[in-house]
Parts: sequence; C-alpha cells; structure tokens
Amino acid sequence: MARIAGIDLPKNKRGLVGLTYIYGIGDATATKVLEKASIDPAKRVHEWTDDEVARIRLVLDEYKVEGQLRSEIQMNIKRLMDIGCYRGLRHRRGLPCRGQRTRTNARTRKGRKKTVAGKKKAVK
Repeated sequence: MARIAGIDLPKNKRGLVGLTYIYGIGDATATKVLEKASIDPAKRVHEWTDDEVARIRLVLDEYKVEGQLRSEIQMNIKRLMDIGCYRGLRHRRGLPCRGQRTRTNARTRKGRKKTVAGKKKAVK
C-alpha cells in the first residue's frame, strides 16, 4: 500500500485516481505529478515500485497538500473574519459567502431546521 502525504492510497485504483485521495490534488494536478515523475497514469497504485513512490513524494514537495493546505485555508478565513469584511462576516454567521440566496436552498450552511406543517383548525 502506497502511503503518500500521510494518506494510504487505495491499492486497486489507477494512479491518476489514487492521487486524488490526497487533499489538495485533483485530476489536473495528479496528471502533472505523474507526468513529472514519469509514471504511467493507467498503472495501478499497487503496481508502483518504491522508487516510483519516492519520485511522486519528491514532486509533491512542490505543492501544498493535506495539513499545510488546510491550515492555510483556515488562516485565510480567520484573516477575513478579523478584518471584518463581508465574506468574513458571512463565515462568522455560518451563511453562504459567495452570493447565493438564503431565502431558500441554504440548508447546508444554515443548518437543517425542522419545518412543521400548519395544522388545520378543527371545524365546529
């Protein structure tokens, strides 16, 4: 099992897909990394040799991934909240900060509240 950047990559996935399990690496970056490391993207993760895994690690040292990237993102959000800009206020209140509407369809950010249907009054 290949362990890169503190993540155990799945054995039976193609190398291109396996690298995307690392936070901060998508399809395009995975393609570039495998190209720089001169590894076939269709080769399965369990077929990689120790030398190939070492080459991938060397290439990934150029990128911010996993904990380093997560901490940078958190620091950026904290900076926005500290300076009190609009996006920072939206983060602080837990609301969408990219212009989405909140009258409807903001359940992920606002939280799911139980809605109770209006009861009909009993007719006398």
